[in-house]
Amino acid sequence: MASAGVLSRYRVFLDLPAHTQVVTLLEGDTPLIPVPRLGAELGGCDLYVKFEGLNPTGSFKDRGMTAAISEAYGRGAKAVICASTGNTAASAAAYAARCGLRAIVLIPEGKVATGKLAGAVAYGAEVIQIQGSFDDALSLVVAISEKHPIALVNSLNPYRLEGQKSAAFEICDSLGRAPAWLCLPVGNAGNITAYWMGFRQYHQHLGTGLPRLLGVQATGAAPLVLGYPVEHPETVATAIRIGRPARGEQALQAAEESNGRILAVEDEAILSMQHRLAQEGIWVEPASAAGLAGLESALHAREIEVRGQQVVAVCTGHGLKDPDSITRRMPAPRLLPAELAPLEEAIIQP
Repeated sequence: MASAGVLSRYRVFLDLPAHTQVVTLLEGDTPLIPVPRLGAELGGCDLYVKFEGLNPTGSFKDRGMTAAISEAYGRGAKAVICASTGNTAASAAAYAARCGLRAIVLIPEGKVATGKLAGAVAYGAEVIQIQGSFDDALSLVVAISEKHPIALVNSLNPYRLEGQKSAAFEICDSLGRAPAWLCLPVGNAGNITAYWMGFRQYHQHLGTGLPRLLGVQATGAAPLVLGYPVEHPETVATAIRIGRPARGEQALQAAEESNGRILAVEDEAILSMQHRLAQEGIWVEPASAAGLAGLESALHAREIEVRGQQVVAVCTGHGLKDPDSITRRMPAPRLLPAELAPLEEAIIQP
């Protein structure tokens, strides 16, 4: 059955005010893709990828944005605002356009992948670059939303988490229960917080069990691992290039309560895992590969054991979000004359 959108499908489990008016692009219902070959390489686990890049704007942000925009629209808001490393901007712009709201997005100068910026512009957002980091942008949008009647739709907005936790429900619905481990990237830390909310709620009502959470940051943007903010975060994984996670304390609590952990991996490991996922037919933006890169790191260090266990890796955004991460590293394609003989020589094995 095709998705009717996460608010309609899971409304009984979502804590949304009565004035909410559903604004949807039929988000959610993303596939849980088995990847047995990669699972065999990663500790012999029964591995699945929750491919959130197949949401309407290409990332998991649509789950939370449908809730945040629906609430804002229902209470009569005329404009929404967010800070973004890219995916939130595109999602906010799309859902605002859907119901005729003004969308304003602040991005750090020169730090947003082309595919994400293009999405925000295409959907009609007013895009403003600031001479600072994502964290600076977030501080500004919080301040302006407190001073003016503009709805903040970053993950500080509690309704964002209400929508995002629907992914945990879908995983349990697909598998029949929660997996043993859930691996996912951690940037602003709203997603790991939302997943834990969702798994706990489903377990309370349906007895689906609880996973252990493995949250993964990039080494150059790992405040939760270091234990202090990173003033100038740097990583090729632009979606998690955040030095002061808004939901950091909740993410640490979720990892602890689940008997899991949060760790960091180098950019090289993230890019390598992005390539390996592509070999399985799953093209993700770099940050999306962080969860599995972290799983491999923990396995090599013998910090966890997953043999024979169900493991779900959340891949948060599609590869088209950041095509430059591939094109700037690829060699130019071979150039041949438009003749059969050179083609045969190039591709036919003796």
